[in-house]
Amino acid sequence: MPPAEFVEPLEPEDLDLPATQELELPRRTTLVLDFCLRIGELLLASGAGAADVTATMLSVARAFHADEADVDITFTSLTMSHQTSPDEVPLIATRHVQRRVIDYQDLTRVDHLVRGVIAGELGLREGRAELRRIVSTGHDRPRWAVTGGWAAMAAGVAVQLGGDVWVALLAALAAVLIDRLQLRIARRRLPVFYQQVAGGGAATLVAVAAAVIDEQLDLGLDVSQVITANIVLLLAGIGFMGALQDALTGFYITAGARITEAMLSTAGIIAGVSGGLSLASAVGVDLPTVEPGATGIQGIGLAALGSAVAAAAFAFSSYSPRRALLPIALVAAVAVTIWLSIEEPGIGRSWSVGFAALFVGLVGYAIAARLKVPPLIVVVSAVVPMLPGIAIYRGLSLLGEGSRRDTSLGLVALIGAASVALALAAGVILGEYLAQPLAREARRVESRLAGPRLVGPVRMLSRRSRSGRRGGRTTGPHSPRRTAPAPPTPAPTPTRTRPPRG
Repeated sequence: MPPAEFVEPLEPEDLDLPATQELELPRRTTLVLDFCLRIGELLLASGAGAADVTATMLSVARAFHADEADVDITFTSLTMSHQTSPDEVPLIATRHVQRRVIDYQDLTRVDHLVRGVIAGELGLREGRAELRRIVSTGHDRPRWAVTGGWAAMAAGVAVQLGGDVWVALLAALAAVLIDRLQLRIARRRLPVFYQQVAGGGAATLVAVAAAVIDEQLDLGLDVSQVITANIVLLLAGIGFMGALQDALTGFYITAGARITEAMLSTAGIIAGVSGGLSLASAVGVDLPTVEPGATGIQGIGLAALGSAVAAAAFAFSSYSPRRALLPIALVAAVAVTIWLSIEEPGIGRSWSVGFAALFVGLVGYAIAARLKVPPLIVVVSAVVPMLPGIAIYRGLSLLGEGSRRDTSLGLVALIGAASVALALAAGVILGEYLAQPLAREARRVESRLAGPRLVGPVRMLSRRSRSGRRGGRTTGPHSPRRTAPAPPTPAPTPTRTRPPRG
């Protein structure tokens, strides 16, 4: 994401103003609104849901005592207003989202920035300086390494589908061509739709060339798996999770816009792949429809291995922190194992994928809290191997046959792909809804089971209770609770003693 331009209307020493300077309060509130809008822009551009962005912006505003702030998000624009009383003119600030690029490194940094602001560790001046540093600092890995990550992801998906070494190498080669081609198109500022068309066409042309070579050398390649692996690669950048989260949390306008964007990006993949299939048919190359592989013990093991590599490679290519790569790989492997194990007895794919996504949502929330990263990084990366690339490719190849029966089967396959995507998003979101109260109950149970103690005090005192017992105020510069100091002990009144009689 290109660096944002910051305009500082005040001098640095005027940023943190005392509450007594009433003439400077509107200027300080304007800076607070601008700071919140820039945070929301980064979160929204990285795929966060509108509900999460709204809650984050309001939390930051309240941390700077702008309790009357209000937020309105409409996918491409963010508006924030503040009005202390009805007889005052409201302050309104707006910011537009220019580009949407998956950048989990900036997302993690902004998440840490927000936590520091809410905890009272950063003021307005320090927060704005840190945000400027985030958007203007490059990444810790070179661009060629990101291209290698996309290649590893495509190879992992090919192994997950049951492909051999040659199929994995072809999928990796196609992924490299797709990434460099899309990067060149993006530099010319063409819309995302054309990038998806070019990516789908490049993947299909690589498969067509491999099919021609296979006819000459008789290598026994299943080139359709190459196309399927790269369809999953292209689907990974589409914001299915954010769209469904907005729809489930009541942000219907933003959800409708995101779903439209996702459908347009998917249509670009369909156009590119169908164009390549038509070209293959014109030159006399027959590309078969891919069928799901076996789900036995060996098949599940290979699928789990391939999904682990694909999920970790996607997280690496999206600039995720390195400490999150191994946990993401393990979660993806277990999720794919759950999916295939439930689907093997005959349960529908949508339900089996939904249960696997539910597991990702439950576990991903706890893992993200441990790793100190946003849960979005864990859950989106872990569900990438379960994206419906097989169903989309089958639907496209059947539609390319042209007969009435094949057209009907192709439409059914595409509708099934949409249902799988919906099951993925709904399962992940439901898992996160269930994980939050479970985490609170787990902390309560842990505190209850911590005693009786054989060594040490019977009951641990919290930092707030200890500071309260010492007569001081609670910790934190913005803590609203203040305990009144203990009244001074009155001096003892002198009493007269009578001398004993006699």
